[in-house]
Amino acid sequence: MTPEARAREQIDNRLRQSGWTIQDLKQLNLTVASGVAVREFPTNTGPVDYALFIEGVPVGVVEAKKDEEGQALTDVETQSSRYANSQFKWVKREYKVRFAYEATGELVRFTDYADLKYRSREVFSFHRPETLKRWLAEPDTVRNNLKRIPQLDESGFRKCQISAIHGLDTSFSENRPRALVQMATGAGKTFTAITAAYRLLKYGRMNRILFLVDTRSLGEQAEREFMAYKPNDDPRSFSELYGVRRLKNSYISGDVQVCISTIQRMYSILKGEELDEQAEEIPFAEYVTAESKVPKEVVYNAKIPPEFFDCIIVDECQFLTESQIDQLRALVNDYNIPVMCFGLRTDFQTRLFPGSRRLMEVADTIQESRPFWTALTLARTFI
Repeated sequence: MTPEARAREQIDNRLRQSGWTIQDLKQLNLTVASGVAVREFPTNTGPVDYALFIEGVPVGVVEAKKDEEGQALTDVETQSSRYANSQFKWVKREYKVRFAYEATGELVRFTDYADLKYRSREVFSFHRPETLKRWLAEPDTVRNNLKRIPQLDESGFRKCQISAIHGLDTSFSENRPRALVQMATGAGKTFTAITAAYRLLKYGRMNRILFLVDTRSLGEQAEREFMAYKPNDDPRSFSELYGVRRLKNSYISGDVQVCISTIQRMYSILKGEELDEQAEEIPFAEYVTAESKVPKEVVYNAKIPPEFFDCIIVDECQFLTESQIDQLRALVNDYNIPVMCFGLRTDFQTRLFPGSRRLMEVADTIQESRPFWTALTLARTFI
């Protein structure tokens, strides 16, 4: 098998894993599935390696290269753009190709031309058809929405909370990949986290946020605080505006905007395994080392791909290991999913927790109030 053929086979597999139906031109049938990837589809500037169709309308292109050319994928962006702006043969309906991918068997880069300052970036894999369909139906991209978040109504907020929210808003609007916000113990970190979640849902028009906690009791506490939260700009409570649910099994409802879960349960959901509820009462630091010194790895699950959540908020992040922090960082870098982490900075002897130390190492900007607990956002927003 030639390197080109091997790369095409791997790209086919990744497209199928992401929910795309692969077709050759001679067997063209765009009604066979919602998302169809057609090999060597003709355009007025030449055949594109893969044309991505949703409901029979072209929405994206994929330029395929052999693995040896992976380091030069950025040089292929001009070629992808040319095909995206070409006329697709036999397509009579009005359309505009918005998405472009450059791929080898190992690497995938992605561009959303609807972003105000669009750019190609590396992603974990191809997005699912239903994800692209949802983005197409939305009036604007999350990245663009977050550049227009209104000023916070500061009434009822403490000074340190105002500073934290303003810092997060600035990080999002300026598309800074990582920002670190530090606040004093007892300053209301969960309240600040819920405020951030509310603003991301309302003004960023995010669809779903994952709120991760260390133990089941912390999840129950977070659920109560979400239910009781009332924003300044709406007379209704958070739970009246958005669905909030603490996960008690592997089922995740599609109509819930905030999913509260222990990290232990989310690992089990991704692996497709049942979880003993007693495991949720074990602090995460003990859970990951109970049977092995090797940290648990995140497993790809086609039913819950990375873009299933638009944002991840982690409470008590000081108990994460350095490798888990790097996994969260990979979500930022590979899928541009904002990850906000809240937790203690130091122990009672003023020694940095390993997780907190790693969070500080990967932050691009640091805004300090008092250094006892931190809220870190690895916030390269947005798919």
